[in-house]
Amino acid sequence: MMKNVAVSLMAIFFAACSGNKNPHSLQQEKEDLSAKGLLQGIWLDDETESPLMRVEGDTIYYADVQSTPIAFKIIRDTLYTYGNDTTYYKIDKQAEHIFWFHSITDDVIKLHKSEDANDSIYFVRQELVIPAYTEVTKRDSVVTYNGTRYRAYVYINPSKMRVIKTTYSEDGISMDNVYYDNVMHICVYEGKKSLFASDVTKQMFDKVLPVDFLEQSILSDTKFVKVDRNGFHYQAVLAIPETSIYSIVNMEVSFKGDLTIISSKKKSTIHSDRIVPD
Repeated sequence: MMKNVAVSLMAIFFAACSGNKNPHSLQQEKEDLSAKGLLQGIWLDDETESPLMRVEGDTIYYADVQSTPIAFKIIRDTLYTYGNDTTYYKIDKQAEHIFWFHSITDDVIKLHKSEDANDSIYFVRQELVIPAYTEVTKRDSVVTYNGTRYRAYVYINPSKMRVIKTTYSEDGISMDNVYYDNVMHICVYEGKKSLFASDVTKQMFDKVLPVDFLEQSILSDTKFVKVDRNGFHYQAVLAIPETSIYSIVNMEVSFKGDLTIISSKKKSTIHSDRIVPD
């Protein structure tokens, strides 16, 4: 089975520079339906005999359980896949039971068609995704400021919001992996009086973080830090799954009940459920 390597900024840069996001005119030509027909079925790696992909109709399903199905076309002697990125692979040889193509790293991937119906079991759990959190996680911080006692809560709620991130196998094949995002709920109480209560999602950080980063990241954690004269300080962690790439964003909840999201260069304050750039 192919082992996935985590996406890094270097891998993204390499893929962009290799020319595999191909916009040129070949994609406007008529696709080769005969070649598409030959590609239907389950394909095994020649060296390892491990299932790599199952092709049905216009869709490729990878054996990696975390990879989402991806659309494809064959035009002339090139296989195009359409996921987060449009990627193309030069076909070296194709016949009824043979399929050889060049990966992003220019390795020749040699496949042969499976004749064992039991190989379909590798694709049964294709849609299964394991989220970072499987149940609500609650954190309760009790703090005192100017003689007044407060409780600052954080609830981490798993959601069904899908985040799709492009990864590359060790053989240089582009795949779209699926993860679940989280919704954070933070609230502050003075005794029984609620000073602030609101859900926090990653979309609320679009004023302080790059769009490209947000699209592939999940809101992985939120922690209460401290209370001072400005209010209650939290830190949100947004991370791209299975990589070391992350961003920490500071948040402040004022004693008046306003939530301010801060980065090193930008700041947004939420008043009455609206985000207003400062």
